Amino acid sequence: MDLFEYQARDLFEAYAVPVLKGVVATTPAEAEAAVVELGTPVVVVKAQVKVGGRGKAGGVKLAKSPAEAAEKASEILGMDIKGHTVNKVMVAQGASIAEEYYFSILLDRANRSHLAMCSKEGGMDIETLAKERPEALAKVHLDATVGINEEVATQILTAAGFTADEQPALVPVLVKLWEVYAKEDATLVEVNPLVKVASGEIIALDGKVSLDDNAAFRHPQHAELKDISAEDPLESKAKAAGLNYVRLEGEVGIIGNGAGLVMSTLDVVAYAGEKYGVHPANFLDIGGGASAEVMAKGLEIILGDEQVRSCLVNVFGGITACDQVAAGVIGALELLGDNATKPIVVRLDGNKVEEGRQILMEANHPLVTMVETMDGAAAKAAELAQA
Repeated sequence: MDLFEYQARDLFEAYAVPVLKGVVATTPAEAEAAVVELGTPVVVVKAQVKVGGRGKAGGVKLAKSPAEAAEKASEILGMDIKGHTVNKVMVAQGASIAEEYYFSILLDRANRSHLAMCSKEGGMDIETLAKERPEALAKVHLDATVGINEEVATQILTAAGFTADEQPALVPVLVKLWEVYAKEDATLVEVNPLVKVASGEIIALDGKVSLDDNAAFRHPQHAELKDISAEDPLESKAKAAGLNYVRLEGEVGIIGNGAGLVMSTLDVVAYAGEKYGVHPANFLDIGGGASAEVMAKGLEIILGDEQVRSCLVNVFGGITACDQVAAGVIGALELLGDNATKPIVVRLDGNKVEEGRQILMEANHPLVTMVETMDGAAAKAAELAQA
């Protein structure tokens, strides 16, 4: 789960990471009132979207009065930034910045370790810096049993080129940021920029945090951080039903058992769909031991997607026997009744395939077509989905 900047700021503050005060506003009037509450001569009005490049898109603006803050908020609210609509802004205290740095901790999946990255050049596109001037970005792999203590923090800062005089102010901030990362089960904690202000104090001026959903059971308070309004309703419904579902931008709905089979099905449908100008509409894995009820729930979600024109059920019977899948298909159609109007192509193979096919033949539902091969089923589903 990715957090908004204001949520990351609040999390940092809870762990004593130095931050500036900020107030969330959803209207220009609230932004104006926020300036009065903050009581500073200069504020920054910042779009709250879970995507980078806000500044370049015009989503970050300075204001020197309550009225100007309201004006800037009215310009930012409702903006579209890389496909994300701005519904909130954070009005934050301004800072007299002397220097800008970069620091992050992330889960390096390729190397199966935690990684700290640090640079004396913050406030810019870190991907560009890493590509064009990799020597300016220090990368230090971390021992998970140690994390970042004062010694490790000193090693990171030295690798990034900070002098012995610069390090004492930064070391405790890096240690605290590790606490955020470790204790909140994060996969990313990034501060860009991490600034040194005129007084010499170090402040986390802009934070980005991603939390590991797999650790949510340890953090019930994380549920409060979810932005329900931004979630895809079908993905939310699938998650509530315990289904592995990802919505895509296509017309052919896909259900399979096992991530590998579903991924292969997406590829086959994409290839077959080139002839008709259609694409896969989703990834939905019902799992290796799914029941007829789970199959019915999955089909209900896919057929409820307005962009879907046809559905392909591709199952290789193992733990999930084909007769259960067939019963789930028929059960879902009975449940949906008149709301079921889209054709379904079913390809079954493996455990109890004959029994499954027999169930479908006896039901003889007008929306269901059985095809024996994977390629043939994909071609039929793509054909049925053409405009």
